[in-house]
Amino acid sequence: MSQAETQALRRARFEAVFLVLREEVLEHCASEGLPDDAIQWYSRNLTYNVTGGKLNRGLAVVDTIEILKGRSLSDSEFFRASLLGWCVELLQAVFLVSDDMMDRCATRRGKPCYYRLDGVNHIAVNDSTMLEAAIFHLLRVHFRSEPYYVHLLELFHEVTHKTEMGQLLDLITAPEGRVDLHAFSLERHRNIVTKKTSYYSFYLPVAISMHMCGIPHLALPSSSCAPSGPYDIARDILLPLGEYFQVQDDFLDFAGTPEQLGKAGTDIVDGKCSWCVNTALAHVTPAQRALLDADYGRNDPAAEVRVKALYEDIGLRGLYEQYEKAAYKRIIALIETIPEHPASEDSGSVVLKREVFTSFLDKINKRQK
Repeated sequence: MSQAETQALRRARFEAVFLVLREEVLEHCASEGLPDDAIQWYSRNLTYNVTGGKLNRGLAVVDTIEILKGRSLSDSEFFRASLLGWCVELLQAVFLVSDDMMDRCATRRGKPCYYRLDGVNHIAVNDSTMLEAAIFHLLRVHFRSEPYYVHLLELFHEVTHKTEMGQLLDLITAPEGRVDLHAFSLERHRNIVTKKTSYYSFYLPVAISMHMCGIPHLALPSSSCAPSGPYDIARDILLPLGEYFQVQDDFLDFAGTPEQLGKAGTDIVDGKCSWCVNTALAHVTPAQRALLDADYGRNDPAAEVRVKALYEDIGLRGLYEQYEKAAYKRIIALIETIPEHPASEDSGSVVLKREVFTSFLDKINKRQK
């Protein structure tokens, strides 16, 4: 069986778990007295917004648990790992539904954004909170008896809060129709990306996997200047990984083709606080800065062309190559701080492994889409 066929079967098995979880959530709502029309509405909400994506975050939970355990999962383990993975996908759906409304986006995953469906409009606000409620219902039903249950609850709440902080920073830094490049900086971009993307897309899937595998909040054997425990080490590797991933997205929005991305890049027209414009701001001449002030964030194809030409003039492609090499080197160095053979490994307990992080890095390094 080819690797592509294996991955397709794995995805199908993962998707089958969602069907079970969806029915479980709907049955709970029915038991609370919701009538058929409300149940049907919620079912459409769950299906339309949670499925159909790449599922990278959810599948990362299953992959990470297998790496940590060092073996294939039993059917019951796969179900519970997939359940946690779908909780991450549910959280992703919460953010996408609300984000699309705030950005007034037209399409998502090749379909109309949920709020644009007939009859939905601002009901999508409540529907996004219904998606979030499903996370905590599923955690309560399936993990309440586990010693790490409270850790899961705190983790989802904490990551959600950080993501909302990142969204706030993004919205007030680049408000729709009003671009002020004086508010932009690479540090501001890093702060937005870390909070809005890195925590829920990278740290969350790994941290919940670590909890399910029983990795405690204890210090690993390391130097005195290292983080205090495995969760700190994981966070300090995964946040830069998430930043690297988002910088790739920002660069591909400029340099990628619609065939690569599945859509045309819009960051320039939308006036996004992206890595590209912030890097340009650090390298432009006064005349080039004046051009950016005049043309960035304008819904004008000619202005977009001028900004892209400016990016080429300052050598943005070469600057990105420098960033990519430095980011990769930095992340590898962080991964190498994880002891390869911790003393606790002899006892048979699950320990943090470098492979968890190299598998993430291998998937995104030098990606083209």
